[in-house]
Amino acid sequence: MNRRVLISIVLGLLVGWWAWHALSRPTAGQIGAPSATDSVAHSPAPLFEDGTARAGIDFFLDPGPLDLYEVPQIMGSGCAFLDFDQDGRLDIFLVNQAGGAGYAGLDGQAQPTAPRPADPRQLDTAPMNRLYRQQTDGSFVDVTSGSGLDVGGVGMGVAVGDVNNDGFPDLCVTYFRGTRLFLNKRDGTFVDISESAGIDNPQWGASAAFFDFDRDGWLDLFVANYSDYYVGRICNDPSGQREFCAPSPSAGSPHKLFHNRSGAPDGGLPVKANEVPSVRFSDVSLSSGIARRTGLGLGVVAADFDGDRWPDLFVANDVGPNFLWINQHDGTFLEQAVLRGAAFDLNGHAQANMGIAIGDVDGDGRLDLLVTHLDGEMNALYLNKSNDGFEESAASTGLGMPSLPYTSWGTAFFDVDHDGALDLAVVNGAIARVASSKAASGLRTNSGWERYAEPNQFFLNDGTGRFAEVPVAAEPFSIDRERGPAIGRGLAVGDVDNDGDLDLLVTNLAGQARLFLNVANKHGHWLQLRVIEPALGGRDAYGARVVVTAGKQRWTRLANPAFSYLSSNDARVHFGLGRIEKYDAISVIWADGAEEVFPGGDVDRHLVLRRGEGRIP
Repeated sequence: MNRRVLISIVLGLLVGWWAWHALSRPTAGQIGAPSATDSVAHSPAPLFEDGTARAGIDFFLDPGPLDLYEVPQIMGSGCAFLDFDQDGRLDIFLVNQAGGAGYAGLDGQAQPTAPRPADPRQLDTAPMNRLYRQQTDGSFVDVTSGSGLDVGGVGMGVAVGDVNNDGFPDLCVTYFRGTRLFLNKRDGTFVDISESAGIDNPQWGASAAFFDFDRDGWLDLFVANYSDYYVGRICNDPSGQREFCAPSPSAGSPHKLFHNRSGAPDGGLPVKANEVPSVRFSDVSLSSGIARRTGLGLGVVAADFDGDRWPDLFVANDVGPNFLWINQHDGTFLEQAVLRGAAFDLNGHAQANMGIAIGDVDGDGRLDLLVTHLDGEMNALYLNKSNDGFEESAASTGLGMPSLPYTSWGTAFFDVDHDGALDLAVVNGAIARVASSKAASGLRTNSGWERYAEPNQFFLNDGTGRFAEVPVAAEPFSIDRERGPAIGRGLAVGDVDNDGDLDLLVTNLAGQARLFLNVANKHGHWLQLRVIEPALGGRDAYGARVVVTAGKQRWTRLANPAFSYLSSNDARVHFGLGRIEKYDAISVIWADGAEEVFPGGDVDRHLVLRRGEGRIP
């Protein structure tokens, strides 16, 4: 019997045992709300429906022909929810891979069976990134042409942030070779300011994040760089068949940190009243300490992990220890992932770390981390036990065993059913051929890519920090009943239809992007908050920590769209609140450490919290 098949059978039996055990075990769900296990066992109603066709999203993530076997192809690319025109409706940006044309001319040699353009300028006609504007009826229109975002290249990740404090979000897009910064011109178009702004990163960029590391009011930029991979490598699997090359820990790259100097005297102060300052970044990767360590960076999230009200950085590194960069308040960072228990698995082994979810999953007011991994490795749940460290707890919380058979990428914690507890979405897709040959969703017939398809997974939180997996066959997000599984990569979460619950956007390698609308049976109420800085152009208050209180209950969320894998999420802060009908107060710790308290009120509302309008506690 094939060794991989035998392993799959054993893992399947273990997962089946775990599912039976989890579903049959009574749990103490959140007060006033049914437990997750009750929902799974007794409610066949789906959590999501596929709204892609109705929305008019027709994006195909084109990695090019499989027989290129270039590693960037298998890594996929990401997606973003953003309101680029500030009309109150989320728009969509999707990153493409240029159909394989991006490798032309990079290695001086051609693969014998793969057609490749002789001239890299043919990238201009290759599949490109796409920008969709949402209309008043909820449908989307492709506005890429003439937007300034209609450029070629082997695209990877996207980050969204207002770099010049004018109230309109800008875009950073990472590529296999390079990073680009696109400034929003506020007229529906963007301009590439990478060179003039000082964004110079010729390396293979993956996930990126905007955050204000020095708390000066201007968003800085972190880029997680991946491998120093060179085009044209040839690798085979154990059977001698051509396959994608595995990463080597020694091939890691230093990551990049760019300091936004636009508001500094030597940066780009406005010359005239009301003039938007020019944008200028300086590369502080080395002076900050960030570039003194190398890794195969894939995921990143910025948050205050040690309770000092300064933003830190957590980086998921493939086949190596994660990084946890603790902010030293002087422009430098110290790497402390090992010291704080977030570098390895329970046995002290490095894993294939990819995507990151962040959220308070056990209701203790501290932000926890979920890191996705390769098949055969459990996804890791790092519970934040104190300001000093984490404890890896995937197995004990029900998230470990079900993840073993799959290779996981994009991921997010959010409250799908408004019971007050954060649930978990994970998108999966293999990096080596799997035994099943069932055609994947949206794949070209006989393309060969279908051998990498896997179902996605969704987990419900019972209110105590324990999770139960929603059966794959019962959930459209996990698997399309007609077309089968896909090769999931990017995942973004946001309230795309402004109905108060959160929806999902997924990119699928060699397949169609999918928009999944939340149709879950709700077990409680909600609040959705936009937290803004009026003195900084009215931009979203990235890095703010928001706490809603009702009696003895507290819910903690982070205003930060940069998490998951290669993707950016809705910048608004969403709360499921269970069965409470009024909340007592909202506390906001702003990015510079100052705190305000806003009054309580009714639930089931969209609110805007403006700095300066609350009271100082």
